[in-house]
Parts: sequence; C-alpha cells; structure tokens
Amino acid sequence: MQALEELDYLAALDDDGNLSEIGIIMSEFPLDPQMAKALLASCEFDCVSEVLTIAAMLTAPSCFLEPPRQAALGSRRAAQYCYTKFQHPEGDHFALVNIYNAYKQSQHSNPEQWCQDCFLSHAALQTADAIRSELTDILKRIELPISEPSFGTKGNAKNVKRALLSGFFMQIARDVDGSGNYFMLTHKHMAQVHPLSSYGSKAEKLGLPEWVLFHEYTLSENNCICTVSGISPEVFIQMAPQYFFYNLPPSESKELLQHIIDHMTSAERRSQKPEPIVLPSDPADCQEPANQPYERCVVQ
Repeated sequence: MQALEELDYLAALDDDGNLSEIGIIMSEFPLDPQMAKALLASCEFDCVSEVLTIAAMLTAPSCFLEPPRQAALGSRRAAQYCYTKFQHPEGDHFALVNIYNAYKQSQHSNPEQWCQDCFLSHAALQTADAIRSELTDILKRIELPISEPSFGTKGNAKNVKRALLSGFFMQIARDVDGSGNYFMLTHKHMAQVHPLSSYGSKAEKLGLPEWVLFHEYTLSENNCICTVSGISPEVFIQMAPQYFFYNLPPSESKELLQHIIDHMTSAERRSQKPEPIVLPSDPADCQEPANQPYERCVVQ
C-alpha cells in the first residue's frame, strides 16, 4: 500500500490507479521510481548529464572500500584522506559526480591501480559506467533531451537539486538542534549523517546544513542517513506536491515549512498589484461599433 502511495505522490498513477503517461515513461528505466522521476525532471532542468551519473553511481554497488575497523589506523586515515579529495560543498550527490569524472579520467592510465590507490572499488565503478551508458541509450531511444554537462556551475547545482527533489521529496530531514541530529519528516525518526558523508567528516569546515535531502537511511544502533546534500526549504516547497506536504505527520519542522509557505504566499500577493482602469474621455468610445466582427480563441 505504501508503494502505491509513493507512486501516486510521484504522479506515476492516474485517477483509476493505472500507470499515467509519466509512469509509463518512468517504467522504461531500470531504476527505482524516485530515481526515475528525478532523471525525467533533469530533462526539464537541463542537468541530465549530472543526474545520469548520480543515478548510475547510486544504482551500482557502493564504490567505497572503507578499511575494516580492525585495520591499522594509518590505513583508515589514508582512506579518509582520499575520500576528502572528492568531497563537494553542495553535498554527497555531487561528490559522486566528482568520483565518476575522476574515474573516467583515469582511463588514460591504469584505472585499476588508480582505484586501489583511492580505496575505491574498480568493479563498482565499472558497473556504474555500464548503467550510465544503458540509461543514456534509453533516453535517446524515447527521444528525451540530453543537455550538455555543466557540472561545477552554481546554476547547475541548483538545477540538480531541483531534479533530485522531484523524485526524493519524501526523503527530507532537518537538523533540529544544530549539532547534527536530523529529524526525518516522513518517518519521524532521528538520525545522524553517515561518517563517510562530506558533512560527517568535514562538518567543522563545511558546516551542517539545516535541511538535507538523503538517499537512504539505516535504522540500527547508530541511525544514519546516507548520501546527503543540503537543500533550501523554499525549493523543497516548490518541488513537493502540495497534498504530500499536508499529509506529513505533525512536527515542529512541518510548522516551520508552513510558516515559510505563508510568507511566500503573502509576498506573492503583495507583488501582484492591480492594473489601474483607464476610462475613455469620450463616452462614444464606450459604444460597440455596429457590424464589427470579433475574434475569439478557437481550440483546434
């Protein structure tokens, strides 16, 4: 039942419970529904190349070869240092793009050795590369636009987050106390950012964002949200369906979002000033000319 509800939120079902036009297109991709919807949205926001990479990297097995806890401290520190080279201030989704791009550049030398030196799985990155090629072929087959790469620009980062929120608006969390204790709006659980996250290892330098989008979460002794990127609540409100927001369970975070919605609504009303009515100086101008044909809009 929850799966059907999620499909409904993603506009993948019509009023009869069958696949909608969007749902039929989403089903073309070998992805989970949320990622498929994000990939479709990337066509609208001109960030297809970046979202293709993110989708492939998250669908493939994890590329991180973190040394086990019993390994030497030097090995674990070396792995952590390698991972910091790929971190991105916008979040973990963008770090995955950094890793993939660096992997593709290593093809000119020795990719297996490069992966070993960076504590990354060569097999996982090969799988991600194959998935990305398959997704690209599907986009071409169904004739969806593929925008040119523009990774690294501020506008691109905003568009990537908009595309991701189109699919993952159900996976939002808020730092409730400024110390990394994140409240998941849908599940009402508390969690910490995963240690491998950019925000987990460099929180002092990057700062912890108040609102985040996460890819997945683990409920265990140490509840963690994984693959995390900071977002603005205003963009979340714009991308999430209105009925999804109203169905969120009550919480302080929901009240804050409602306050933002009210503020945005009042600001929009103030900006819409009524146009002044100009009356003709000659009363005769108000009379409709006799036998004057008029035009009307005809739906073809």
